Amino acid sequence: MRNFYHTIIINIHRIIFYLIKSNIWLRHIERHSAEERYALANEMVAWSNKSSGCKTIAYGYENLPKEGGYMLYPNHQGKYDVLGIFNTHKRPVSFVMDEKRSHLILVSEFLRLVEGKTIELNDPRHTITVFNEMAEELKQGRKFILFPEGGYKENNGNVVEPFKAGSFKVALMAKVPIVPVALVDSYKVYNSDHVGPVTTYVYYLDPIYYDEYKDMRSHEIAAMVEKIIKEKIAEHLANNK
Repeated sequence: MRNFYHTIIINIHRIIFYLIKSNIWLRHIERHSAEERYALANEMVAWSNKSSGCKTIAYGYENLPKEGGYMLYPNHQGKYDVLGIFNTHKRPVSFVMDEKRSHLILVSEFLRLVEGKTIELNDPRHTITVFNEMAEELKQGRKFILFPEGGYKENNGNVVEPFKAGSFKVALMAKVPIVPVALVDSYKVYNSDHVGPVTTYVYYLDPIYYDEYKDMRSHEIAAMVEKIIKEKIAEHLANNK
């Protein structure tokens, strides 16, 4: 957490600047394309990384489907996870987060710039409503990040918690590719006692197309994606001892 507070303190002037700029844009969101708004969101990520000494290296960008919408399903390690993906994902992508955390300063603006979604974790009916909205938007070519672990544990290392089967219902509804994403050392940035520069890793793994998973139950898909991500993390750690 030290890096998190340090980043806020040394960037308070930039935070004020981006709060003002993003809120001006959000008053007339229709005047700015998805690409422009995504670029602004990534400006925030860039200065945050530069000031904190954080660097993210990505592999497997060629695995991302070239056309249409898709779901990115990463493991969840902490506050930096979405930023690490944004920092490496060239085309506009959005994300889903807990409604209770979505009202924080700058988080709210960041979420609205990319037209993200919020879900109430203990309200299945609301979640289904949001998933229906997402499914329609995915069919139109949008791309979303959804963390199947639900939340994250502080300073949990590169441990992957069990994936929730319900997270994969939106992919089934939209019939879009599932892209497993393995995040490594992301927790070190803002959710550990680590101080100083950090290098994190994002692995975009082979997509799983609808024809490959359409006959599977959601808990089977969850287990499959969890296994794929765990194996990639274990491979990375074994090769970087």
